Amino acid sequence: MRVKHWLVLAAMSTSVAMVAAGCGGKQTQDPAAGGQVSCEASDGRITIATGNSGGVYYVLGGGLAQVVSNNSKLKATAAETGASVQNVQQLVAGDYDVAFSLADTAADAVAGKGAFDGKPQQVQALARIYPNSTQVLVRADAGINSVADLRGKRLSTGSPKSGTEVIANRLLQAAGLNPETDVQAQRLDLAKTADGMKAGTIDGLVWSGGLPTAQITDLTTSLKAQVKFLDITPQLDALKQINPVYDRGVIPAATYGQPADVPTIVVPNVLLVREDFPANNACALTKLIFDRKADLEQVHPSAKEISRDIAAQTGPVPLHPGSRQALG
Repeated sequence: MRVKHWLVLAAMSTSVAMVAAGCGGKQTQDPAAGGQVSCEASDGRITIATGNSGGVYYVLGGGLAQVVSNNSKLKATAAETGASVQNVQQLVAGDYDVAFSLADTAADAVAGKGAFDGKPQQVQALARIYPNSTQVLVRADAGINSVADLRGKRLSTGSPKSGTEVIANRLLQAAGLNPETDVQAQRLDLAKTADGMKAGTIDGLVWSGGLPTAQITDLTTSLKAQVKFLDITPQLDALKQINPVYDRGVIPAATYGQPADVPTIVVPNVLLVREDFPANNACALTKLIFDRKADLEQVHPSAKEISRDIAAQTGPVPLHPGSRQALG
């Protein structure tokens, strides 16, 4: 009888220990169930997927990695990538822990549409950050005054599997053009695109990025009146039918030393993680973005447009529960 009583007590003690172990560490409750987690990051390393080396993702991603490494137990590194579509695919594959993405690409990912047709991706957002401006720059002597005029032209549509390529193809389709047959598509990263524009082997480019983008500044400075921006807002209504995240914006004249403001189409950016990303780390990273926003602004002026007021507006991409706590 005593042996039996001892076994019962042992089993009870084991159960209590298992429950206690499940609540151990920094994460004491499940934030998805309304609980609270610590916003203190764990020890470890994370990698951040950014974009082309000439773009804002790359610059700001490097700054974010430094902010994380300098202000938490996590050590972060930023990697150059082809940008949004590739970022999501490699994030889900486990190659990266955090990824920059355009909101339209992220929306396609969770819905299993577009480049992710039939394969919904299990990703969540840390925050909505700054917006990307769609920048369509063409050679002034190429006879291009609208998106429809790109028919038959040599057009850089961005890196393969990039958010720029997604928007470029949708812009062309909205103007009644087939991206595969009606333009001479050059699927180039921004550095090679800039080289082609300078050499005259490319008639125009589409670029989705923050303002200013260094490579676009280089082109407008070196080529001056030999290049001009297109007003692409006539395609906005058609794009909104594909995804409501598209909105009207402007490239201020002073951004690239142009004679006037250029109306354009803007898309929000989001920072993505996998669904299994630790809640305490999600909370810590999200909090750091806003606590150290001034540091990010020193890295690139686009960070000035990051706003806590709209940071949780990531739909249809679900906000990570740890981030929801940080923004709450």
